[in-house]
Amino acid sequence: MTRIVLFENIHPSAKEVFVASGFDEVVTYPGALTGTELREALRGAHVAGIRSRTQLDQAVFAEAVDLRVVGCFCIGTNQVDLEAAALKGIPVFNAPFSNTRSVAELVLGEAILLLRRIPEKNARVHEGYWDKTADGAYEARGKTLGIVGYGNIGSQVGILAESAGMRVLYHDIEAKLPLGNAHATSSLKKFLAQADVVTLHVPGGKDTANLIDAEAIAAMKPGAILINASRGTVVDIPALHRALKSGHLSGAAIDVFPVEPKSRDEALDSPLRGMQNVILTPHIGGSTQESQENIGREVAEKLKRFITSGTTKGTVNFPEISYHEQAGAARIIHIHQNVPGAMGALSNLMGEYGLNIVSQQLQTRGKIGYAITDVDGDVTDQVIEGLRAHPITIRCNLI
Repeated sequence: MTRIVLFENIHPSAKEVFVASGFDEVVTYPGALTGTELREALRGAHVAGIRSRTQLDQAVFAEAVDLRVVGCFCIGTNQVDLEAAALKGIPVFNAPFSNTRSVAELVLGEAILLLRRIPEKNARVHEGYWDKTADGAYEARGKTLGIVGYGNIGSQVGILAESAGMRVLYHDIEAKLPLGNAHATSSLKKFLAQADVVTLHVPGGKDTANLIDAEAIAAMKPGAILINASRGTVVDIPALHRALKSGHLSGAAIDVFPVEPKSRDEALDSPLRGMQNVILTPHIGGSTQESQENIGREVAEKLKRFITSGTTKGTVNFPEISYHEQAGAARIIHIHQNVPGAMGALSNLMGEYGLNIVSQQLQTRGKIGYAITDVDGDVTDQVIEGLRAHPITIRCNLI
């Protein structure tokens, strides 16, 4: 019996995928767990589904001895120690595409609202003022949108912005073919000086930490708007605060923060709070009913395929093997140390147990080798235990 545990109120579409495939033991939790509670919830679990708040580190993987696979029902995987998971033979999947439209719509909506000074006007009306002035309010049409990071989301933001009449520029460290009439720029500094609105769509990590710092903000066009719906570490928040206070930037929309509250009852600690020309949202770029349903299905399908066939296409930390039909009487998945002679040892072991290899696929990544082997013969518990006992083996299972 495969035990599946889903945390953080993952959309019911995920459970529907599992149940429709015959996996009835699906346990759900409404929020993230930590410490002893998390370890207890993972006891005996073969599949774990999380979102952004559940932290899976080396200590968690050390105790979750039955865990075979992890699904991040979101884009980011920073909450998982990917190397520790791989070394335990645990592939990790995510959903890099399912919330693209939701994030893109939010970014364009925020750009229009800030260009029109709507957050400030809204606040003033609530305070009892009726300020109808058009000072500082502009149409999106004819303005230049600058996209930093022209990937799945950035490119879609560009398409939507063009439909609103905006000129689109983008900057990416990799060469990317433009969609629509977008134009690539090679110099970030020159790029920033041209854009009326700058939106960020880059991954987290040390390479992008404080990418938009005081120097980059100073290079931005006076009166420009900054939008960040990527990762909280990308923007130097104190530098942004100073630029907004001084009037160098006219507005900002921030959905992600360097340190985010751990619960809905905890307040955000940020100098941007209270500023009428700043839109602050609680990391909800992909939080629409449509995207959450799509994410639930996308990640659950990847987890199901791994459980039922061993395929790892789309994993973020593991050798990738695409789906293929089972050719023999049984399928064995074998995760091993990527060392010389590993496959020879595996094949010899199978021969010793009287198994005939019908089909075999192998991929390696770093320290990990992953083999899917279809065999004819009697694959008993003794055979699997014998394969697991070999020094090169990290994990071995019968599909």
